[in-house]
Amino acid sequence: MRIVAGAWRGRRLTAPAGNATRPTSDRARQALFDVLTHAPFAGRGAIQDAVVLDAFAGTGALGLEALSRGAAEAWFLENAPEVRRTIAANIAACRAGGRAHLIPGDALRPPPARAAAGLVFLDPPYGKGLVAPALAALVAAGWIAPEARVVAEIGADEASPDLPGFMLHDIRRWGAAQVLFVSAG
Repeated sequence: MRIVAGAWRGRRLTAPAGNATRPTSDRARQALFDVLTHAPFAGRGAIQDAVVLDAFAGTGALGLEALSRGAAEAWFLENAPEVRRTIAANIAACRAGGRAHLIPGDALRPPPARAAAGLVFLDPPYGKGLVAPALAALVAAGWIAPEARVVAEIGADEASPDLPGFMLHDIRRWGAAQVLFVSAG
């Protein structure tokens, strides 16, 4: 696994051992960022200078990819200590310490926001219906800025969740994942 584009292109990232995480593949990450960059509902401005939240952060690859492509800062929210150690190692490998902030916490019961994010990545475990409750909890805690762009991953065989307060713009399927592109407001 590596950073696909931007300042840290080619930088290798690690993943925790075992099945605790399911990292988004390099190809899917490239496609996801291509959609964000070129879609009328997002555009390059959705990434450039953005405050990013990577919830259910796993390896931190989505937030680090956004930083590599010009995001101002990224907040990584992860509840598993062993997974947080991997994210910390990936942040260090990219030398992103000043712009990357790792927070222990659960996206379903997040701590109060330290910054409202304009770009949010949600990649929860598949098949558990966590996207809608996580979004509601993150909004309530102040993590999601008005008009934020949200990219949420669910399993390929899952029904799209009802997301009150969010507008669905696009759904893409890559491998075992469906990726929902939505915006707040």
